[in-house]
Amino acid sequence: MPLALHSFLFNVYPYICIAVFLTGSLTRFDRDQYTWKSDSSQMLRARQLRWGSNLFHIGILFLFFGHAFGLLTPHILYEWIITAPQKQMLAIVSGGIAGFICFIGLSILLHRRLFDPRIRLTSHRTDLAILIILWIQLVLGLITLPLSYEHRADASTMLALAAWAQGVVTFNPDATLILHVDWPFKVHMILGMTIFLLFPFTRLVHVWSGFATIAYLFRPYQLVRSRRLALHPSRLSGRSGTGGDRDTTI
Repeated sequence: MPLALHSFLFNVYPYICIAVFLTGSLTRFDRDQYTWKSDSSQMLRARQLRWGSNLFHIGILFLFFGHAFGLLTPHILYEWIITAPQKQMLAIVSGGIAGFICFIGLSILLHRRLFDPRIRLTSHRTDLAILIILWIQLVLGLITLPLSYEHRADASTMLALAAWAQGVVTFNPDATLILHVDWPFKVHMILGMTIFLLFPFTRLVHVWSGFATIAYLFRPYQLVRSRRLALHPSRLSGRSGTGGDRDTTI
């Protein structure tokens, strides 16, 4: 890869992807809220969807947070607990298991979309495109596992990738840190950044809603009254005080 292209892809391209990811998501939520959803096909091949969706989401959530914490946690914060080679082996084993689970689930989902005529007709082109891109990304991630195992002795690859990622977050990227990293890692990283670039224009935006449901745990109790009981105030008064500290009467 030419040095200028390498510098652009790992010094500039990450910020382009982040900017489009954030501003695009906000713009779509503001202007096209009716498209802020994941179109459901659960009435068709429900059992296959259930298996595929559960396996995919379990695997992808573990991989997402594993990558985030693994790459963005400075080595100095964990070196007194676990060495870099040990951390790399932990990442290989746990990431390999989660990646394999995610791969099976995504393959099931992709099979539904491609080979069921009814689901294919109700699928948007972007639905198929993002599933294929995610599938390729998972394959690339699994390909990097043997390469990571080869460098497990000094964990040089993991430390170089972590240093680059932390530099991006602190607005001090250094593409030379990963200049000699094997090509599957680089393609995996470029495609991963591209997924963030495409995020606002696909069904993936419903991920924001998934994280937003955490607010449900902290919302105040709702006051709900039955219309039937509302016709008989005596019943309501007879039940007063039975709800504890919940201001709810049903």
